[in-house]
Amino acid sequence: MVFFLLPIVIFCIFMSIRTLFIPNTIKGKIVSLDNFFYLATVYLTLIIGFGLIYLIFELMGMSVLREANNAKHYSIFETSFYFSSMMLFSVGNGDVIPHGIGRFIAAIEALIGYTLPAAFVARVMFEREK
Repeated sequence: MVFFLLPIVIFCIFMSIRTLFIPNTIKGKIVSLDNFFYLATVYLTLIIGFGLIYLIFELMGMSVLREANNAKHYSIFETSFYFSSMMLFSVGNGDVIPHGIGRFIAAIEALIGYTLPAAFVARVMFEREK
């Protein structure tokens, strides 16, 4: 069952990012409540999606995250989603460290986190010119 969830989560992440490249998805003013909720929804989808990827690997028995300096132990659920948000919004704090395939997943998430704001601004400006 866990192997069934991974492609679904990856598909949802892809579809969330894909919405930036579909015509006529962002309309109206440059700064609007609709645009804010649109971007917040994309970020939330990515955080949950990547958090589920980390969680699925952990549930499969493949350790992809570990806490640094024998820090206070939180549940893997909390750690997965915390690490996902840290990687998407920044490079992380260093209190949770990816290893193994987790490094590759974290690099992809960081790349998306860095390029998403630029893609969103470009999309809004492109729609404004029409």
